[in-house]
Amino acid sequence: MKGVEKFGALDIYVLQGDTDLVSRVSRCFNRVDVNVIPIDDLTVAPAATAARAAVAVIAMSAVGSSAATLAQCQRASVMPVIWVGELDASGERAPRADLHVLPSAFTCAALGGTIAKLTARAHAHESDTPRASPFIAHSECMRALLHEVDMFADCDTNVLIRGETGVGKERVAKLLHTKHSRRSQGAFVAVNCGAIPDGLFESHFFGHAKGAFTGAVSAHEGYFERADRGTLFLDEIGDLPLHQQVKLLRVLEDGAVTRVGSAVPMCVNLRVLAATNKDLPRLVAAGMFRADLYYRLAVIEMYVPSLQERGSGEKIGIFRSVIGSLFGEELLATLPDLPSWLTDAVANMRFPGNVRELRNLAERIGVTVKQMRAWDPQRLQALLAQVQKTQAALWLGSPEHPRWDMADRTRVLDALATNGWRRQDTAQYLGISRKVLWEKMRKYHISDTERVRA
Repeated sequence: MKGVEKFGALDIYVLQGDTDLVSRVSRCFNRVDVNVIPIDDLTVAPAATAARAAVAVIAMSAVGSSAATLAQCQRASVMPVIWVGELDASGERAPRADLHVLPSAFTCAALGGTIAKLTARAHAHESDTPRASPFIAHSECMRALLHEVDMFADCDTNVLIRGETGVGKERVAKLLHTKHSRRSQGAFVAVNCGAIPDGLFESHFFGHAKGAFTGAVSAHEGYFERADRGTLFLDEIGDLPLHQQVKLLRVLEDGAVTRVGSAVPMCVNLRVLAATNKDLPRLVAAGMFRADLYYRLAVIEMYVPSLQERGSGEKIGIFRSVIGSLFGEELLATLPDLPSWLTDAVANMRFPGNVRELRNLAERIGVTVKQMRAWDPQRLQALLAQVQKTQAALWLGSPEHPRWDMADRTRVLDALATNGWRRQDTAQYLGISRKVLWEKMRKYHISDTERVRA
């Protein structure tokens, strides 16, 4: 299509329903670097690579034709969406302005123009988005981790990154890819192994040849090919089923992939970084993870410490960093510095969701303060208390942790409130030592944020 070269590398995910949308889109882009990828539902997420843009083209017949339905589906998509069909505007005064709709008889020029508009908007949004806060490493354990990253970044050895959910394993993987790495000029392709539909594993990882199956109207690159001369990041590797593990192992050993529907193997030169929050040796012993794949991936192992292991100083550092990234210089100049009561409360909190949960809390506080233009103690303490109650409810319902003695937890909370949250007085009131009180507070996730209780 004339002028389509301006898109650069592009992936178009097509949900065609009962139409021939895949073949029509493929004909529009048959001479440029565009992958047309058939999908079965809206939950499919594109491979995370800065080298390729991604949009979805969806037939209304697959989801519905009302503006309200399309808007709801669009919010569920992680990509910009182009809808194809006739919009049912009955009962609605006008179509939503944020829906991009093409008629069933669209032209290639109309499709190309709409895609150009969406990709340009996405690029502008990325440019306007504040840069991610820096990797905070105040603690000794995190400095040791970054030292390992420096040591092993510029090599081709596979790395297994272990750590709890939310500690930042993907950020460590990106550092390994970009920091002093000869592969940094190649793509960083991130794949969530727990979200690959079983029947589409080969097509997603190995790609497929034109005509390999119904709907394969053009050739498609898989994750291995996209990561050639770069890095393939396999997140949640512990969730990969056994029958898929053997297929992954074969590529790691042979360094070659064969697209579905093709007999011609292609050599790939990539580095594999894998991440998991599971105990892979235990899964190997239980027969749930292949030992040969584990040894192939875990040539080097890195452990990302939990937020609790990093200490209160790092909690405050991350909190300050996120808050700072949300405020412009003009607003910062009109506000006093972070109040000590707030940083003390954050330092004393536990975050089962680790850095991800702390960043979420910091963003909630930052948005609240930005709207109010003040550090309102009453509102922010109530927010912290609500977070603490939610954490307690999640912990209580988790099968991974023992059930709390809720009567004992309530007794400790009441004693703290009675004694103005003074630890020594509370311990004496309960007839226990201060050390035992601290242990109970740690066990029940009780912190000063619960001073404000609903």
